[in-house]
Amino acid sequence: MKKSALIILSVICIFSCNKNQNSEKEKIKAAQWIIGNWKYKTATGTLTENWTKGNDSTLLGTSFYIQDKDTIHHETIVLQQNGDNLTYTATIKGQHNDQPVVFTLNSATEKSMVFENPKNDYPRTITYQQVSSQSIITKISGIQQGKPSSEQFVLKK
Repeated sequence: MKKSALIILSVICIFSCNKNQNSEKEKIKAAQWIIGNWKYKTATGTLTENWTKGNDSTLLGTSFYIQDKDTIHHETIVLQQNGDNLTYTATIKGQHNDQPVVFTLNSATEKSMVFENPKNDYPRTITYQQVSSQSIITKISGIQQGKPSSEQFVLKK
């Protein structure tokens, strides 16, 4: 009897652990639509974001804004799931002493992710929305010079 109970308990534990490991990665799996090379072109320059899969819990991004032949903005991004938390960590060259700034997933749907860091002036909120397999919208918002401010970019593959 004890041996049967031990076997049943072991089987339950194995299935329970496997379920937790699989569900642990669900948020990063749901964000896979962001992978690819994205561009937003204007008359003054081009914003480029490139996203790749780092591993089963991490997506890696780079963002550049190039005007003429000058890089005006350079950012590295790590989208990472650790347990139930999905974080967006941005390191922007020339800002915050080149130290990373962490944003936490506040809400998500099948086609959108909203990250927030209320301690950061600008941006406080970073939103990604999938419009189609070939188009995403990114929006950043927060406080600049004491006033609410936001920018939106429609990026295409």
